[in-house]
Amino acid sequence: MDIRQALLTEHSRTQAISIAAFIGNDPERFRILMDIFFHEKYRLVQRSAWVLSYAIKKHPSLIQPYLAQTIDLLIDGKQPDAVPRNILRILQTMDVPEALQGKLMDICFGYVQEPTTPIAIKAFALTVLHNLSKQYPDIRQELYTVIEERLPYESAAFLSRARKILKEKKPGAKPGF
Repeated sequence: MDIRQALLTEHSRTQAISIAAFIGNDPERFRILMDIFFHEKYRLVQRSAWVLSYAIKKHPSLIQPYLAQTIDLLIDGKQPDAVPRNILRILQTMDVPEALQGKLMDICFGYVQEPTTPIAIKAFALTVLHNLSKQYPDIRQELYTVIEERLPYESAAFLSRARKILKEKKPGAKPGF
């Protein structure tokens, strides 16, 4: 399968899953996907991001050599929303190396606090921060404060994630919203 051509052929969940299955656990095929993800134009980057999330779900170790460069894409405001959405979807389910955690925390707090950030990106950023707060309890209060400040302005998806996180603030207590 020509990965680039397959991405151009169709943009669907079925196609994304099919391409991810073709890549499997093959580092060379994954490298081709990452080359497209890092260097192509908008449409291919967007489509490859979706495939990336499915590929990593099955084979999380494939992303390790590309993780720092992938996290750097979160800072690039020129990326389509699919890029940070799918990167954060991946990062919420994996252990991020310690050397990248501080940068990732800063990026995620930025996404959560920015009113114009799309909701899916905010929701995944909340989960990444929540996961990191288990390793870094010092950020919990900041996370709770940011959530509580954003509550009046956010959608149901944000509120759902926020409730789960705030329940841990005071075990047994219901968040006040």
